[in-house]
Amino acid sequence: MTAQELDALVVGAGFGGLYQLKKLRDQGLKTKAIDSAGDVGGTWYWNQYPGAMSDTESYLYRYSWDEEDLTTYPWDTHYVYQPQVLGYLQHVAKRHDLYKDISFGTALTGARWDASSARWHVETSTGIRFTTRYLITALGLLSKQNLPNITGIDSFQGEKYHTGAWPADVELKGKRVGVIGNGSTGVQVITAIAKDVKHLVSFQRNPQYSVPSGQSAVSKEYREHVNENYQQIWKDVKASKFGFGFHETDRPTFSVSPEEREQIFEKAWKTGGGFRFMFETFNDIAENEDANNEASDFIKKKIRATVHDQDKARKLLPTQLYARRPLCDAGYYEQFNRDNVDIVSLHETPIDRITSKGVKTSDGTEHELDVLIFATGFDAVDGNYTRLAIEGVDGRTLKEHWSHGPTSYLGISVPKFPNMFMILGPNGPFCNIPPAIETHVEVISDIIATVEERNQRQTGKPTANNGARHDSFVTPRDQVNGQKNVVIEPTLEAEQAWSKVCDQESATSLFRKTDSWIFGSNIQGKAHAVMFYFGGLGKYREQLRDVAADGWKGFNIG
Repeated sequence: MTAQELDALVVGAGFGGLYQLKKLRDQGLKTKAIDSAGDVGGTWYWNQYPGAMSDTESYLYRYSWDEEDLTTYPWDTHYVYQPQVLGYLQHVAKRHDLYKDISFGTALTGARWDASSARWHVETSTGIRFTTRYLITALGLLSKQNLPNITGIDSFQGEKYHTGAWPADVELKGKRVGVIGNGSTGVQVITAIAKDVKHLVSFQRNPQYSVPSGQSAVSKEYREHVNENYQQIWKDVKASKFGFGFHETDRPTFSVSPEEREQIFEKAWKTGGGFRFMFETFNDIAENEDANNEASDFIKKKIRATVHDQDKARKLLPTQLYARRPLCDAGYYEQFNRDNVDIVSLHETPIDRITSKGVKTSDGTEHELDVLIFATGFDAVDGNYTRLAIEGVDGRTLKEHWSHGPTSYLGISVPKFPNMFMILGPNGPFCNIPPAIETHVEVISDIIATVEERNQRQTGKPTANNGARHDSFVTPRDQVNGQKNVVIEPTLEAEQAWSKVCDQESATSLFRKTDSWIFGSNIQGKAHAVMFYFGGLGKYREQLRDVAADGWKGFNIG
């Protein structure tokens, strides 16, 4: 089969892939997207488990660049559930006529850089092949499912599901259900199904700190206020540290009296929101252990007051620092007041094996189940890359380059992988996902526009336009280097320097002291690595502007 020739191929059709497809088409490039799923949505296509919800408020869990759509597209609750997010992305794809350039049911199986033609040669699961000048991966931070290595996992005779690949027709009502895992996904699914199942057992490894989400309907006045202030809201979000739309306080925990501290925590608890509770209350919870203990003790007190059975409450009390991904819920702890809901502490009685009938723990108890749900998360950030044969210069694979942990320059590119860019690659900003995605798509688009301008000046072709309006990172001046087939890749020194910056920015963070997926600790055998830039979204965007202003410092263009 003859390969399809493209200017750019986008891999993935979620939040990042859709915007990147639109941007590069608007810039005049012949661009296609592929996705293994049957529709757009990315993470929100696959994660259709009960209770799946964004913990970013509705008015920010969308694109900022279509102002008309921002003010007219409906949302009626403070947080959006999975069907609403998927519906929104389907709406965007239709509104901007993106479907015609997306091949679904088509997974990337391999990609090889050919230096002689300055093109990527791409193989797919359907046999379709592409040659493309630019390869942009939008594989998602949380998309490679993680199944734990438990003896007998294939012997279970009942229904078995991972929340990250949830079928559409699952019926749980009246069944005995076991849930392994209690991170964000486990908290959501347990909260959603507890009332309907015959019996539910939560197999819990690490008790979680979770606060109420504050989910409720929004008033007409609230929506009008957001619409009237959208421009300022997005300006503030992109200049902030975490990009969640609330005021990130500069108030230290011990700058107020114990009584006032309690009042501040109580107000945040009633308002709802995991990131809001951690970063709007005080500015040192994620860095100062004494401050962290104050927040931890408050949440533990709430758990004890909520859960009536004190043995269940004891098992639900977190034992680590409050320094994992901040969680929020719609009544998680309350579910353990139900007679049909039990909890098994895997610290006290670890899983011995999975049997044909259910789960057997170290105390000899066999928990008989009809359904086993793995809410065990993802091989985050790099998991969907290292399973693929992506070969750069001299045939070296991305997996080999990342043998000591995932690294990149600015979270978007890797040395020796020319003309390849990643949306939400390793060492991108730790913040709200949609504005991080927009930032990556826009800087990638600006870099490609720079390379295209240099190529087009040599060939005499007209310069492509810059597409839809955004806060461009491109500088107004550009130098012609007198060569054709211009390619771009970061230097190894730039990647190493950025890795050092990311290490320094996270050095004081308590997140590094927990076994969280944020640093790769949830996957057995995975190298512990700094996966994010902890300096904040606003500071990260400033770094990008500095790189652009210095002629794309850190990149070789030629």
